[in-house]
Amino acid sequence: MIYLSGKSVEHPDIGLMMSFNVGKQAIGNNKVWAADNGCFARPDLYSDEKYLSWLSKFPKDSCLFATAPDVLGDAEETLRKSLPLLPKIRDVGYKAAFIAQDGATKDLPWGDFDCLFIGGTTNWKLSQSAGDLIAEAKRNHKWVHVGRVNSYRRLNLISILGADSCDGTFLAFGPDKNLPRLLRWFDYLKEQPSLNLNQLKRSY
Repeated sequence: MIYLSGKSVEHPDIGLMMSFNVGKQAIGNNKVWAADNGCFARPDLYSDEKYLSWLSKFPKDSCLFATAPDVLGDAEETLRKSLPLLPKIRDVGYKAAFIAQDGATKDLPWGDFDCLFIGGTTNWKLSQSAGDLIAEAKRNHKWVHVGRVNSYRRLNLISILGADSCDGTFLAFGPDKNLPRLLRWFDYLKEQPSLNLNQLKRSY
């Protein structure tokens, strides 16, 4: 499991989540990272052309994926917005990520993207539908990323479901205190790989 933070942290096990239109950002040498389209945070500044131009400034080899645009909580509109850009993201040398939103089903254009990003509202993200979608993504040999993971319980749950990476804002608030906590969470994952999934779901 790879954890991506919006705050750059000098630690080999923590990657960087870069967001379009969020101030000046830099990637350290060999830093694992991913690109978020930023259209939710600043829809007034987003355009496909500007986003693709922004992507061209960064190293591609260390990037896990670049997301296509999405609409929070709306699977149908997200699919409409994403489909034209997914091949263009690949054309500029990145692995393309489709962000699944509330209502997404297993009937996705799996051949058009490389990474399934579980977005959506919290209730949907933790639902059986999202879990089934992760399972289908793994059957299609896709990288799976889950957004907004800021607790050990959620990290453990998505690890059991088979996620490859996740992101969160946990390190943005008190990184000196929270980085050791985050690293302990990953130690716990290694020590407790067989926790019961149903128990974890009930504990949310």
